[in-house]
Amino acid sequence: MSTDEIDEAVDWQGVPVECAGCPHEELLAEGRCKPLRACVFDRYARRIDRFFDWNPELARHYIAHPYFEVRAWAAKAAEIFLLPALLDDPEETVRWAAARRLPDRYLLKLRNDPHREVRIRVAHRLDPIDLLPMIEDRDYYVRQVVARRISPDLLVLMIDDAEVEVRRVVAERIAPQALKRMTTDADASVRFEAAQRLEVAQLPDLIGDSDWRVRYEVARRAPLADIRPLLSDEDPIVQETAAARLGATPDPSGKKAFERNHSHIEERI
Repeated sequence: MSTDEIDEAVDWQGVPVECAGCPHEELLAEGRCKPLRACVFDRYARRIDRFFDWNPELARHYIAHPYFEVRAWAAKAAEIFLLPALLDDPEETVRWAAARRLPDRYLLKLRNDPHREVRIRVAHRLDPIDLLPMIEDRDYYVRQVVARRISPDLLVLMIDDAEVEVRRVVAERIAPQALKRMTTDADASVRFEAAQRLEVAQLPDLIGDSDWRVRYEVARRAPLADIRPLLSDEDPIVQETAAARLGATPDPSGKKAFERNHSHIEERI
């Protein structure tokens, strides 16, 4: 529901808002504020935001207001030289409201912000070279953003990340000379991401991988001289892929299994 449809005007402490006696009462006659529409003392964020849109020159007087929504929306309109002080605000909404308007150098201070959402936004915005201190962030999603943005040459520093989803991003982007290290990862999905990018000459080393997707990649791209053992692979898709390239016949013991599973090939791949 839009806050403009909420038929009440109360402040952040739940006290009804009265125009009479308001320090900005003169703005009402000028059409620069309006009950249930634009009011700095109303607790609803949209009305506070609209008040500062209509009266940006007043924002500087509210960056220390006790209600965090007022401080946050004031930060959107106040003079920029007033905003660095808000980077230490106890509320993450206020900190980010200030940071998004400041030059990027001010974001460096927020790389260790206590709130993950702030760090995520910082990781999206900082120059990649400035993200290095964040490769060990305590939140996996922050590290995932970092892995997507730092130089591929630096991803060797994240090969052993504790989170599978982070290592998958590393495998997708890491420099080719370090990619082989990802093929020994404990998680099959990481090994598969690496196998898809691996040079053809390196693929035969993965022929004994425990995951059918990795072996399928070997069957699909490895040199023909190296894929014959896959004709008797336990997985029918791997067998058929190797057989199709070699112009051979899959191991008969796997043929029926292949036919049973043929309808699911696309889904599995």
